[in-house]
Amino acid sequence: MMKRIAVLAAAAAALVAVPASEALAGKRYSATITRTTFGIPHIEARDWRGVGYGVAYAYAEDNLCLLAEEFATVAGERSKHFGPEAKAVLGFEEVDNLSSDVFFRAVIDLPALRKGMKAQPARVTDLMAGYVAGYNRFLKDAGADGIPAECRGKAWVRPITADDMLRLNEKQMLLASSLNLAPAIANAAPPGTAAPKVAITLPDPKELGMGSNGWAFGGDATANGRGMVIGNPHFPWKGPNRFWQMHVKGPDGYEVMGVGLAGTPMPTLGFNKDVAWTHTVTEARHFTLYQLALDPADPTRYMLDGKSEAMTPQTVTVPMPEGTPAVTRTLYTTRFGPVFVVPARGITWTAQSAFSLKDANRGNQRGIDTWLRIGSAKNVGEIKAAVSETLGIPWVNTIASDRFGDALHADVTAVPNVSAEKAKSCATPIAGLFAEFAILLDGSKSACDWNVASDTPAPGLMPARDQAATIVKSWLTNSNDSYWISNPAIPHRELSPVLGKYATARSLRTRSNFTETAAMLAGGKVDHARAKALAFANKSLAADMALDEIKVLCVMAESPADALVRGCEAMAGWDRRFEADSRGAALFRAFWAKAGRLPGLWQVPFDPADPVNTPRALAIDGTKGEKLLAAFTEAVAELDKAGIALDAPWGEVQRVMAGNEAIAIHGGPGTLGILNMQESRPAPWGGLMPMHGTSYIQIVGFDENGPVADAILSYSQSTNPASPHFADQTRAYAAKQWHRLPFHAAEIAAERIGEPKRIRE
Repeated sequence: MMKRIAVLAAAAAALVAVPASEALAGKRYSATITRTTFGIPHIEARDWRGVGYGVAYAYAEDNLCLLAEEFATVAGERSKHFGPEAKAVLGFEEVDNLSSDVFFRAVIDLPALRKGMKAQPARVTDLMAGYVAGYNRFLKDAGADGIPAECRGKAWVRPITADDMLRLNEKQMLLASSLNLAPAIANAAPPGTAAPKVAITLPDPKELGMGSNGWAFGGDATANGRGMVIGNPHFPWKGPNRFWQMHVKGPDGYEVMGVGLAGTPMPTLGFNKDVAWTHTVTEARHFTLYQLALDPADPTRYMLDGKSEAMTPQTVTVPMPEGTPAVTRTLYTTRFGPVFVVPARGITWTAQSAFSLKDANRGNQRGIDTWLRIGSAKNVGEIKAAVSETLGIPWVNTIASDRFGDALHADVTAVPNVSAEKAKSCATPIAGLFAEFAILLDGSKSACDWNVASDTPAPGLMPARDQAATIVKSWLTNSNDSYWISNPAIPHRELSPVLGKYATARSLRTRSNFTETAAMLAGGKVDHARAKALAFANKSLAADMALDEIKVLCVMAESPADALVRGCEAMAGWDRRFEADSRGAALFRAFWAKAGRLPGLWQVPFDPADPVNTPRALAIDGTKGEKLLAAFTEAVAELDKAGIALDAPWGEVQRVMAGNEAIAIHGGPGTLGILNMQESRPAPWGGLMPMHGTSYIQIVGFDENGPVADAILSYSQSTNPASPHFADQTRAYAAKQWHRLPFHAAEIAAERIGEPKRIRE
């Protein structure tokens, strides 16, 4: 039997390895791409150029139109190709194309990025060069007729250069910081100048659309004594921030399977033979705001330590569609970053004051090498060292376990080095108005600039020793709340407010995470089956905390209106879950969107000594009960207007369309304390369609041979409707079917689709 296995393994290796005859002599780029179930590419190359080459080619096969549009976006060419008033998705929000173009042309400093890239390790520059070559090779191979119908013949589908990759990487670094204020930066104009008329908002961190759950279990919590990771990142279903699966085998023993975003030249979330890791968006603030006192003689100068200092003007020109004159705009920047405005929130540029934004991820080109180091790690200690020494992770927690049974949560990212003392002493009188969004500092004092430590890779960054990193044998988890609690039994000591709130109420999703994780472990140590049940439980903590009281209000209501009676009947039959066959879920979703914001909602207030169970007990007496019933009645009316039956199965309400096929999607809003988060919006065909939530879900453990991984990508690999992998994993996700990922050569051979593709030039 063992001999048969050895022969099979050898045969499999022969199928996927690059033959010796394809030695790199005379070839700058070479890679082999083998596809398996669901179209997952396994990319093998002898050097880092080849890795980037193969990854780019395979990604373009699946998502060319999406990536080509991204390159047009970061080049500031959306107005030219799509019109200035149409919308672009920047980060997780829609922005008009002109604001997008102005932002990228002003904020991306190509000369600085080119210089910075030269300082990166050779493997990073080789990887990026390979990606450019691989993308362009696909365009050449596809030809005009091989381009997907959605972007065939479009001028914005073009070969790329190294500059395109520099721009795209910079955009990804700014995803959770400056990018969310792109219109506010692009439309800032000095007083007395005509200000552009566009809608500008100050993003609510709780509504930025960023989320995720991640668990790291150490050997004390797992059935086999080895580590296990559950990764459940919540990312958009559409647009450039979709994940894409890949398995990469490169030089120096590098072999990683996982996912990356559009234009990522290697996996940024996944596993190798020794470690597995996931990420969740951190609550840490990656920028600070500055309030500037302006020179009374000139609103483009600001006072610093009593002396007048000039802002730096930058004029950008944005090309328009043919026949329309280009738009020219001048923006201004300070030593504390670009000036921005949000008039609706009182953030204006007057003769007396202005506001600027300083971003710790501006020019952060360290991320790629950080992820390469993570992918090469042999234990969680090496992962901790990678994120700590580079400070290259831009805006996510790192949650990892290894086959030796250690678990890590590292909230270590590129953040401003601002202590609690500096945040307090440099606060301005209006700093409290910004507290939910950012730390506001006094821009009239140079002492209020970020502190500079001697041992950070860029000046002004907070050293890793002042951030939060924990290694245990038990378990750690994060659902986007701050570093304070990763496990209720081991709260972290208080750190700088830059890193998030301390000893404050946790979100319902975080509390659900702690509650459900504890309940799972109370029933036995975690294995793959228990992990799957946890990830897809679809329970609503909000329902468990509120539904009984709502039913009491239903009984107590005097002469209830028809809408209330029907709503109460629908709630009586609901199972408090967001499964495809759950009846009544849509009504509770609509109700909680209104009720969850009511003041004085709970009888028992938050207690920092009991963060898992407080606040609690829905307040239903007197006017509070009346407001809850009013919200409930409004929710009934909302569903009636939308034509949604109050007891409709959730899967008939929340769906995605694959052609004419409707696919029922389980899961629901994180604000309801649902771990399997799906945020939806009204769909053109009626009901709701997911827009953001559970994306790539992985459960990775280890046995004596290496990783054992079950995963599924909720929205599938390809954005091309003509691809067989446009909705295949979506159907699997809908049916809660997991895929055991093929990592070893024999597994890849067994699942192979077609012949390996060997590309070289």
